Amino acid sequence: MELLLPIFPKDTTLITPTIGIFEHDGIITYLQSGLPIYTPPNDSLDHFRFFTAKLVTMGRCRQSDIVRSFGVSVDSVARSVKLYKEKGESGFFGPDGRSGKAHKMLPDRKARVQKLINNGISVYRIAKKEKVSEGTIRYWIKKGEIKKKQ
Repeated sequence: MELLLPIFPKDTTLITPTIGIFEHDGIITYLQSGLPIYTPPNDSLDHFRFFTAKLVTMGRCRQSDIVRSFGVSVDSVARSVKLYKEKGESGFFGPDGRSGKAHKMLPDRKARVQKLINNGISVYRIAKKEKVSEGTIRYWIKKGEIKKKQ
C-alpha cells in the first residue's frame, strides 16, 4: 500500500497533521491529506458545527483540536458533538422544534394598545400596563394589525 503524504495548499489551516480547512474564492473546503472531503454549500455556522462534530465523532480529531484551530469554546464543540450523536445531521439542518406562537390579542386589547401607541407611549410601557410581552405587541405591529404612530 502506498503512503499518501499530506500535501496541503499554502493557506490551509491545519486541524490535525492530516486534516485541514482551506478557503479559495469564497469556497470553503475541508481536506484530509490534501484531498477534499467536504465542501459546505456556504460558510454557515450550522455547516461548521455539523462537520466539526462529525470529525470528532468519527475519531478524525479531538474536541481540543477544533477549539485550538478555530478559537471556539469547549462548550460549543461539546454541545455540537452531543447534538450530532443524538440526532445526527437532522439536528443541525432539520426543524428546530420551537413552536414560536405569539400571544393572542383580543380586539378590545388591540384597540387599547393602538390608542396608547397613537398617544406616543412606548411599546415597553404599553406592555407593562397591558401585562403582555413587548414581543406580542411588536408581532402585531409587524403583522399590520396595530399601526405605529406616524
